Amino acid sequence: MRRRMLFSTLVVTIIAVMLLGLPLGALAYQSVYESRTQQLEHEAEVIGAEVDDELDDGDEGVDRERFASVYPRRHIEITLPGEQDPVSTGGWEIDPHGADAPDTLHASATSAEGAEVDVWRDTERVESNVFSAWLGIASLSLMAIGVAVGLAVLQARRLTLPLVDLASTAEQLGSGVASPQGHRYGIPEADRVAEVLDRSAERITSLIATERHFATDASHQLRTPLTALSMRLEELIAEADNPEVVREEGEAALAQTERLVEIVEHLLGRARRSQNPEVEPVDVDSVLERFVHEWGPLFGQSGRKLRTTGTEGLTAMTTDSDLSQILAALVENAHKHGAGTVTIHRVRDGGSVRVEVSDEGEGVPDELAGRIFDREVTGGDGTGLGLALARHIAESEGARIELKHSRPTTFALFFPVPPEGARTATGPV
Repeated sequence: MRRRMLFSTLVVTIIAVMLLGLPLGALAYQSVYESRTQQLEHEAEVIGAEVDDELDDGDEGVDRERFASVYPRRHIEITLPGEQDPVSTGGWEIDPHGADAPDTLHASATSAEGAEVDVWRDTERVESNVFSAWLGIASLSLMAIGVAVGLAVLQARRLTLPLVDLASTAEQLGSGVASPQGHRYGIPEADRVAEVLDRSAERITSLIATERHFATDASHQLRTPLTALSMRLEELIAEADNPEVVREEGEAALAQTERLVEIVEHLLGRARRSQNPEVEPVDVDSVLERFVHEWGPLFGQSGRKLRTTGTEGLTAMTTDSDLSQILAALVENAHKHGAGTVTIHRVRDGGSVRVEVSDEGEGVPDELAGRIFDREVTGGDGTGLGLALARHIAESEGARIELKHSRPTTFALFFPVPPEGARTATGPV
């Protein structure tokens, strides 16, 4: 592209110089010759006036020596009144009427007394002046071509470098490096392309982050139900001779399987970003009862307890699966990093339902308290995903989660209260 721009600029400049230079050269030629001819005519008139002065002074002839010294490069012929033969003078001894006479300029004039004057001069100096004018025009033309080529090089560089940079940015996008470059070049068209590439990079980065978060969130959310399901299956194997226990554990395993399916569908809906959670009045007690039933065996194996306290009969605007997932993240965090009994306390707090999860451990370190909900932030050997995912789920449906106390660790979850007259699956609130 750069070579093509240089070639086209050079061709256009040469054509422009020729269109201007050739007429200008012809005009210079004509102008030089016309000015020298006018000068020669003026000289002839002056000579005629001088001849009249000499005749008036009583001189019998023309002072040839004076005219030869005054006009050294002229051939002058003066025909006096009443005479036939002209008087030749001037400092240039030539025969302008001969066959081998050089190229000359000629001018004639008649004085007031009737003297006829003819003046010739050589064209050597005239041609030298014409050549000098042409040389000046050629020099200016070459200078114009040089300036045009220089400007073309700068302009080509200014135009091609953004294209090279944009091509590099596009190649990086294609190879998976999807970070916006933020380059701007001062060229509206190139800047527009750069803005589009930056927006594309942001969208690609967002899509990659969404897919990555989906994978990590899915693995994190499915781990707990899978652990509970494994425990139920182990119970089935251990109690194979007790039909009642087998039946009970089988039903619990089936419930865990259904919960796994529900979690997978919920995560897929969030990953597609086309299924926003539609909150509804949810009976908090029923969710807590099922949750404690699922998590109780895990705490029992480690010699710890999971209990619920607070006001019964509360209803919150959320979804059953979201509430379960948030509680799972908080309780798992308490089980892994806390100690002692884990308490789930619910209470009506003004226009919201507050659900608190606390344990009897050492608490959250001060350096982590301010960023405990940030992704991949953990105080131990955890993944750092559970609390971040809990906050994301809560905020997506208009709820709020916060660290209420660092010691002992207490997380508070706030859900809106259903409007008056709203109905749950079991009747009016």
